[in-house]
Amino acid sequence: MTRTCPSCGRGNRVPARHLADRGRCGACRADLPPLSAPLDVDAAQFDAIVAEARVPVLVDFWAPWCGPCRMAAPAVATVAGDMAGRALVLKVNTDVHPEVAGRFGVQGIPNFVVLHRGRVAHQQAGVVPAGEMARWLADAADATA
Repeated sequence: MTRTCPSCGRGNRVPARHLADRGRCGACRADLPPLSAPLDVDAAQFDAIVAEARVPVLVDFWAPWCGPCRMAAPAVATVAGDMAGRALVLKVNTDVHPEVAGRFGVQGIPNFVVLHRGRVAHQQAGVVPAGEMARWLADAADATA
């Protein structure tokens, strides 16, 4: 994965297992904070992150035409920011990557799946508040601590 340095704007390659970690920019040595925004991923990126993540991962299965998905987007972004360093938030566009959604039996969107250490810890369809999503992630981390 490539992360952009907030100080100098240069791209930094960050292994999937370190997306939730603090690091340093390879160019300017500035702090590279943990991922704090939802990350749109394809199937290969999804597989790499889920396999290597050391923190729980919230996956938002969505599509651009879906009104409830657009309603849920601000809550998903809030969770990504609030849980930075303790969880990752991925977005999978079901129109572009239906095979990923099919693995989880997604039949309606938005659909949220929490994965930790490669296993499903929670799955729920429908719009939910950010606090509920954060609770799912905290529960997943506590269950394997």
